[in-house]
Amino acid sequence: MGEVSTIGLDIAKSVFQVHGVGVDGAVVIRKRVSRAKVLEFFTALPPCLVGIEACPSAHHWSRKLQALGHTVRLMPPSYVKAYLKRSKNDANDAAAICEAVTRPSMRFVPTKSEQQQSGLMLHRSRQLLVRQRTMLSNAIRGHMAELGRNGTAALLEIIANADDDRIPATARFSLDVLARQYANITAEIGTIEKRIHTWHRSCEESRRLEEIPGIGPIVATALVAEVGDWKAFSSGRNLAAWIGLVPKQHSTGGKDRLGGISKQGNRYLRWLLVARAMAVIRYARQHGTKRLWLARIMERRPIKVAAVALANKIARMAWAMMVRGERFKEPRLLPAAA
Repeated sequence: MGEVSTIGLDIAKSVFQVHGVGVDGAVVIRKRVSRAKVLEFFTALPPCLVGIEACPSAHHWSRKLQALGHTVRLMPPSYVKAYLKRSKNDANDAAAICEAVTRPSMRFVPTKSEQQQSGLMLHRSRQLLVRQRTMLSNAIRGHMAELGRNGTAALLEIIANADDDRIPATARFSLDVLARQYANITAEIGTIEKRIHTWHRSCEESRRLEEIPGIGPIVATALVAEVGDWKAFSSGRNLAAWIGLVPKQHSTGGKDRLGGISKQGNRYLRWLLVARAMAVIRYARQHGTKRLWLARIMERRPIKVAAVALANKIARMAWAMMVRGERFKEPRLLPAAA
């Protein structure tokens, strides 16, 4: 068996598929390895380039293999699919990964540290609980629609009042269950947010990001956890494109046609940034703004389009600050054109 230079590793729950080639591109290894013997297998190999699809547990295996001296590159599965030949199976997937990892134009996913992934767990848990709380709120308001379109807080007071005879006993039993769940989830969300704020205060990068108008502790810590290596992006626009805040292109023959933003990218960061941009715009509409750029785009575009544009700008500012090691500087106000 010749010496291996590049390996495509298709990871799974129990059995991993290995496809290795030599310097000349000839196949050297094609075998299945059980999960328990993966590290033993790579320990016996000389340092080589290992390609893995960026799927669940990929960052864990990347850290483990890098500790053994191997160079690991994680790739988005959608980019690897173009190199898959014929039918999909583990062996063909590993061969496609092995071929894709050597392509000069391939884009890679930085390996996240355990601290980054721990921070993301806080954010994902909070996101799940917020979604569940919204479902409970919708259910409560739907069941109580006959009592008037009050806010959730007012409806919860009615449910908690056992002397209120507007609710039948059977309905009160069901609504009590939902109300208790709503209260418990709200308390758990508050606990998670306290941990996020504690992490935010201990992280210098996160505190710098919070200086940007429209970014709070939640968004700042999410950016630190999700992005990790800011220099992996060559420009602020590349970061905005990775998040999914740039328009889709339908350009051909030298004619540029731009549409709305796509559903690709980091959906969680996009949701956070657009939500915060909406809050900034709502405040600006009520109290005015000194930012000429924001005032002009609010005049020309619908509020949601303006929010996406502002979220794009916030992402670019965050990239510039992190890459250059600077702090946020309030832009100088330019005199309006005569």
